[in-house]
Amino acid sequence: MELAQIAAVVTGGASGLGAATAEYFRRQGAKVTIVDRAAAGAEFSDSIGAHFAEADVTDEASAAAAITGAKEKMGRIDALINCAGIVTGEKTLGRDGPHALGTFKRTIDINLVGSFNMMRLAAAVMAENEGPERGVIVNTASIAAYDGQKGQAAYAASKAGIAGMTLPVARDLAGIGIRVCAIAPGIFATPMLRGLPQDVQDGLAADVTFPRRLGKPEEFAQLAAFIVNCGYLNGEVIRLDGALRMR
Repeated sequence: MELAQIAAVVTGGASGLGAATAEYFRRQGAKVTIVDRAAAGAEFSDSIGAHFAEADVTDEASAAAAITGAKEKMGRIDALINCAGIVTGEKTLGRDGPHALGTFKRTIDINLVGSFNMMRLAAAVMAENEGPERGVIVNTASIAAYDGQKGQAAYAASKAGIAGMTLPVARDLAGIGIRVCAIAPGIFATPMLRGLPQDVQDGLAADVTFPRRLGKPEEFAQLAAFIVNCGYLNGEVIRLDGALRMR
């Protein structure tokens, strides 16, 4: 697929990795619809020439309306880039007692169930496209899926789920010409991390093998674009982390 000729949906596209991806795809000529809960997403979408759909990826009706709206606005959907997600930190047993079950469920629901919800809905629309390759889906996992830290039980489980479903979903959708991959980013310079003190950022960067810095959001976007463009890349989870292996 040529980026300049596709119509893409980017969830979580109002900020962070999603915003960088939406902006990069637009610069390459792709049509883009941003799906996000943040009302500010509408303003950002306008600024880059993208469409906007306010939706909750965990809600069936809301997500379905966003996908339907994206198809109506763009005429088709060729790619889905799932970046919507949350980061939580809580130990299984902490000073205040056991891990809150609600926090665990919410993390799984948004990161994993929300991603699958958008995948299934987007795939149904992509199946209507013509040609041997009808679509491509790129999910966002994390190196936490492999190297989860203390306090990351919920987050690591949600991202491991994304990594684990990549191959079976790719196999499920192969018959209709839809590829599925995932990116497992390391430590990236998103607004959340940029809000930390500089010495904390430097400490995180020091653990990266090479280059010894935080990842740039546009580097995530470039890899997402490569996956879309590379027709033989399927069923793979790609680490994007400067060879970082968390302690």
